[in-house]
Amino acid sequence: MLVVIGGGPYGIATAAAAIEAGIETVVVGRPLSFWTDNMPAGMYLRSGPDWHLDASQVHTFEAFLAERGIAAADIDPVPIAVFLDYASWFQRHKHVEVQECLVTALRRNGDGSFLVALDNGQTLAAESVVAAPGVRYFQNRPDWSTSLAAALCSHTCELVRFDDFDGARVLIVGGRQSAYEWAALVGEHGAERIDIVHRHDVPRFERVSWKFVDPYLDQTLAKPDWWRTLPPSEQQAIARQFWEVGRLTLEWWLTPRLQGDRFCRRPGTSVVSVAAENSGAARVRLSDGTELSADRIVLATGYKAELDRVPYLAEVLDDIEVADGFPVLDETFQTSLPGLYLPGFTGTRDFGPFFGFTKGCPAAAALVTQGLMQH
Repeated sequence: MLVVIGGGPYGIATAAAAIEAGIETVVVGRPLSFWTDNMPAGMYLRSGPDWHLDASQVHTFEAFLAERGIAAADIDPVPIAVFLDYASWFQRHKHVEVQECLVTALRRNGDGSFLVALDNGQTLAAESVVAAPGVRYFQNRPDWSTSLAAALCSHTCELVRFDDFDGARVLIVGGRQSAYEWAALVGEHGAERIDIVHRHDVPRFERVSWKFVDPYLDQTLAKPDWWRTLPPSEQQAIARQFWEVGRLTLEWWLTPRLQGDRFCRRPGTSVVSVAAENSGAARVRLSDGTELSADRIVLATGYKAELDRVPYLAEVLDDIEVADGFPVLDETFQTSLPGLYLPGFTGTRDFGPFFGFTKGCPAAAALVTQGLMQH
């Protein structure tokens, strides 16, 4: 039996592919919980209708829209709620049922099988395990932020409601999509001033295409070790292209939401120090000498792989080869612990940056399923 840990896009996509291949599969987790609990309800996706979950290319997002009679032009940009509806539709069509419980521990048995302990007291025996931990485990936080109270300083994945931002002075650290989208959201909830601090230049805001990723995923399916065997210079060139499109160019639909004197962009700067004040606010000094008072600090500082942050992996971690915080994977996303697979964000070191996004779900699901059939 296969146990899939995680009800996010990679877990659901892989479970669907495994079920279609005739593999007995149990999925445990909370369906799309990161999307429902750690993303704002008013958020839009950067992706278009061509991003989907189906390795067999049948139950795609476009197929869902066609069935519902929704034109792509009517969801440009795509509201998160529409994609969540698609994910539920996909699960029904693929017969993916998620047991809504959490894994507390993963253990290796003497015969090479696994024991999966759940928070409801039950245990599952598995020949193979696909673990798809959400990025919430991997929040990247600056050192200066660790001593600040959660009420003052929070990462974007923890900040999804903005009702208490009316009249607040807000400092946003980061300059990518989440930084500017959260700036728009807090502004729409009445923030008095929003300072956006980041090291690079102010990004462009224009319509971009992610189609350049398609051939890279096709090459990965055709030759799964394609990325890791590329010369470093080619990896860097592709990563730079990904950075240009995905990081230094932000969505055109943000522009009208960032108008007015309340929004102060501070490119080429970083936070040097932060001191909490008696009022509950913070005094912040920037690298250019500017000092600011902030009632709320928002960390749009992304994510960093540190596999030991995933609690349920603690008892098998010594058996997993790790490099730079990432698991070392074979050509089917299998770790050095036979039978344990880690697709998604944790696979970006060996498979490329595309697998940190939903775009990589079908390819990862196909490769993991190939590995499971050989296991």
